[in-house]
Amino acid sequence: MLSERLVKPWKLPKHKVYVFQNGNVIDTVTGNVRHKCTITVRRGLIASVEDDDAAKPPVEDATIIDLEGRFVCPGLIDCHVHLMAVPGFSDLGKAFSNDHDVSLLRQPYLCGQILGRGFTTVRDCGGALLALKEAIEDGVFPGPRLFISGHALSQTGGHGDTRGPHDRSQCCGGHTTGLGRLCDGVAECAKAVREEIRSGADFIKIMGGGGVSTPTDKIEHLQFTPEEIRTMSMCAANADTWVTAHAYTPEAIRHCVDNGARGIEHGNFVDAPTAKYMAEKGVFLTPTLITYAEMASPRWPNYLPPESVAKNQVVLQAGLQSLKIAADAGVTICYGTDLLGPLTVAQTREFALRSEVMSPLALLQTATINAAKLLRQETSLGQIQPGFKADILILEKNPLEDMTVFDHSSDFLVGIMKDGYLYKSKLGGIQEDIPIVSKILKPSL
Repeated sequence: MLSERLVKPWKLPKHKVYVFQNGNVIDTVTGNVRHKCTITVRRGLIASVEDDDAAKPPVEDATIIDLEGRFVCPGLIDCHVHLMAVPGFSDLGKAFSNDHDVSLLRQPYLCGQILGRGFTTVRDCGGALLALKEAIEDGVFPGPRLFISGHALSQTGGHGDTRGPHDRSQCCGGHTTGLGRLCDGVAECAKAVREEIRSGADFIKIMGGGGVSTPTDKIEHLQFTPEEIRTMSMCAANADTWVTAHAYTPEAIRHCVDNGARGIEHGNFVDAPTAKYMAEKGVFLTPTLITYAEMASPRWPNYLPPESVAKNQVVLQAGLQSLKIAADAGVTICYGTDLLGPLTVAQTREFALRSEVMSPLALLQTATINAAKLLRQETSLGQIQPGFKADILILEKNPLEDMTVFDHSSDFLVGIMKDGYLYKSKLGGIQEDIPIVSKILKPSL
């Protein structure tokens, strides 16, 4: 009988036992720093976190790393990415409508870049498919842990319909556009949810209102009927998962939450009463401020089509105010970027934007414990605690004193571990278990 190693030559190696000594561990719940700690990692999990003077002697075969007072933080979680919109195209239309094979062959590069910035987990809100998730899990190439929605669900003429106003081609229910799947009416919506779950979706993403990047809908449009959203929410719940909704305006947010959505993406125009309503309902909000800032940046001339430029400017101006309104209301806020194509180089800049209205601890929590709760992984992700997955970042500086350290990964991010495997090491000659091959681009480029 053939060994699994022969059948799958890319199979991940056996886990090592790692003992990190003399580290300063950041508690993402309280914001406290626990100094001079020993963290032991076994079989991909954090086995123990102890004071150095109380730690047990390491086992013989352990790899011992003296952190020399460096800071230890959980791996970051980006709750809104689109891995199918790969770099290599100079305008948004090509990023979305590129050939499927071209996109698929570039996604491993993009996954390596994301992991190299310290994001050990991402939630893909439309476009990434099960084969990509399985390839990373199997060890075919390095990348973040994926939670996928499959195709985002859109009505005809909604935020997932990329046809222009003069395109008379007909699409039927179930038609996919790369990022989205079109569905109209209760029966088509129910089938669309079931198809995505059958195809490996971890959650369901719907387009509940108008968007920036699509040609025929307006920001203020409501999309889907209440009956359609209720049906999609019920079908998701029947499969023990949930719906999150693209929505900008208070009307669109309430339209989705009233009918079962558990999460809201963007929410740039949320007002105080709606934010309070979201907090009372326990609805998660994932703002994505950096995508609008980058699309408006002179670094990317002509990236947006003309019909999207004005819409982008409107949502950009509203973004920071909405974030403060939501934070003040007690909404659980998660980290998201929604960057498309080459703009993904700015993934960590969301921290700098949010820091204008959020404290460092609240900001770090959006990318750790809050994001883990959204993913229903709060007992395994987002903290440096025994029993949690060994997703660990080693930093030269304390991010709670300066969150922009993540924008300078080549200078300050000296170690990246995911699932107990070391993917980046600038730690006293310790070699990576699985090196990230592609050079990690800096956001300043």
